[in-house]
Amino acid sequence: MVKIIFIGDIVGKIGRRATSQYLPKLKSKYKPDIIIANAENLAHGIGFTQKTLNEVIDAGVDFFTSGNHAWGKAGSDEVLNNKPPIIIRPENYRGKKSGVGYQEIKIGQNKLIVVNLLGEVFISESLNSPFKTLEKIVKKYKKNIIIVDFHAEATSEKNALGQYFDGKVSAVLGTHTHVPTIDTKILKKGTGYVTDVGMVGYYDSIIGADKNQIFNLFLDKGKSSKKHDLPESGQCQFNAIYLEIDSKTNKVIKIKRLDKIINVK
Repeated sequence: MVKIIFIGDIVGKIGRRATSQYLPKLKSKYKPDIIIANAENLAHGIGFTQKTLNEVIDAGVDFFTSGNHAWGKAGSDEVLNNKPPIIIRPENYRGKKSGVGYQEIKIGQNKLIVVNLLGEVFISESLNSPFKTLEKIVKKYKKNIIIVDFHAEATSEKNALGQYFDGKVSAVLGTHTHVPTIDTKILKKGTGYVTDVGMVGYYDSIIGADKNQIFNLFLDKGKSSKKHDLPESGQCQFNAIYLEIDSKTNKVIKIKRLDKIINVK
């Protein structure tokens, strides 16, 4: 059996601090073989740096996925091109991009393939189909455990990908919206699924950012700055998923939400 904790989008300093504060407790309780986190909002809400990655690596995270903000900070190309990679970016970008979109990780006698994909609906990026991209990966690694971080806006697109690849991959875990969903389940053919894992970010916020600033984006379109202010302390929501996978069948035998409100001082 392979045990995995997957943490939703970690947002800014308060998210990093909450992870450092709470993750060791989860690690002690569940004893996962690997901890994976989405890091595309790690450095003040947009992108990541080696320093911010190191901060949560010290907290216990082993590997990272990302999303459309992967190149949001200077130096991201160098971080993504590190070998072996500790962070991946969506595989289905068109054209040449730094880094890789999936990675093979050895866990005991098992091979885990972590895949990052970006949704097409409501996202203005030049992309290949996430469905066709994942089909190619599945064909290559169909005998292995495959975990997919599907970084997408639309719930329908996430649900469709999960259902289409039911029994073909071990889990499809949605990220990007920062809003945790309650549809955590094992699909009919054994694939673990959730529409969105959620985030590790400021609780009394709008997807991790200052509420008043977001209000202004809607009320004064074109007049408000798109740079978000992120509180560094206070209540922080921690959203993650715990998986147990049968190493013989590569099917999920247990999936549950790990949600907690943490006071970060």
